Amino acid sequence: MTERIFNFSAGPAVLPLAVLEEVQRDLLALPGVGMSIMEISHRSKTFDEIIVNAESNIRQLANVPDNYRVLFLQGGASLQFSMVPMNLLPANGKADYIITGGWSKKAMKEAQKCGQVNVAASTESEKFTRIPTPDELRLDPEAAYVHYTTNNTLYGTQWQQTPTVGNVALVADASSDIFSRPLEVQKHGLIYAGAQKNLAPAGVTLVIIREDLLARSPQGMHTMLDYNTHVKERSLYNTPPVFSIYVMGLVLKWLLAEGGLATMAQRNEAKAALLYAAIDATEFYRPHAVADSRSRMNVTFRLPSEELEKQFVAQATKAGLDGLKGHRSVGGIRASIYNAFPQTGVEALVSFMQEFERTNG
Repeated sequence: MTERIFNFSAGPAVLPLAVLEEVQRDLLALPGVGMSIMEISHRSKTFDEIIVNAESNIRQLANVPDNYRVLFLQGGASLQFSMVPMNLLPANGKADYIITGGWSKKAMKEAQKCGQVNVAASTESEKFTRIPTPDELRLDPEAAYVHYTTNNTLYGTQWQQTPTVGNVALVADASSDIFSRPLEVQKHGLIYAGAQKNLAPAGVTLVIIREDLLARSPQGMHTMLDYNTHVKERSLYNTPPVFSIYVMGLVLKWLLAEGGLATMAQRNEAKAALLYAAIDATEFYRPHAVADSRSRMNVTFRLPSEELEKQFVAQATKAGLDGLKGHRSVGGIRASIYNAFPQTGVEALVSFMQEFERTNG
């Protein structure tokens, strides 16, 4: 099979076609190098240029201030669930966690192994259908940091505004909406994101950390778990995920060529609006998230019965609309429409939904 279908998977997710074509063209041998990207040394001049350019483009796209360091790490966002408190939560300290879904719960669970954790807000009692309002946040001014998840892939909710936390360091897990819209880096102490949704294949994790927070890492920290190790060695302490960083570099160039994060935000808003309009036009489809908390990356909805949902997924897959089954812990339907997902794919899904309702409603 050589024809591409529409990939609605939550991750690993769709990549820009132009990037895939460039990877395909140069996979056997990088121009002027004579070796594949998967064969070159991470200490080589070629890879040094790749990782330096990737950092430069990240700084340009997100307006990253000079007092922030950019790291390319491994272990996914799940390892950051541990690294953040191990480095930022001092002995006898405490941290605030805002719980808006399964991933923020997992992050909090790891932090509890390091110190005291306060649930600053949670919408679990409402089945995570919304993001907490500002007046619901019970923040501790003495907390080491406040942690939140910017977008929730399981439930289809997304923060529309960066939470205000005073002088406390704000930590964001931005894995599922990183670079889908302008990013207010200066309002955060640390931002991390697994790359496999909007930036690259699985294998690399982007971390942007403010320099003053590096001093919090305790003495005697395990070397690979200390942010200072990776800052000092420019993310090259050990062999990094060379291929994933290479592809990320190409995606970053694509983002810049397409007009940057403001353009991405406009496109993503248009795609999501089209799909939500189709859901809201009928009672056959029921959105999970309330209107003011809806994600532009992961659109979640239900049908009248689980049996119809199974039919919907099966027939959609046959029609070339893949990856629409909701997360196993939630059920329902989930359409992930990240940066690289084309508007034509959303239009195809809307047409399919209308026909499915006509024949099954």
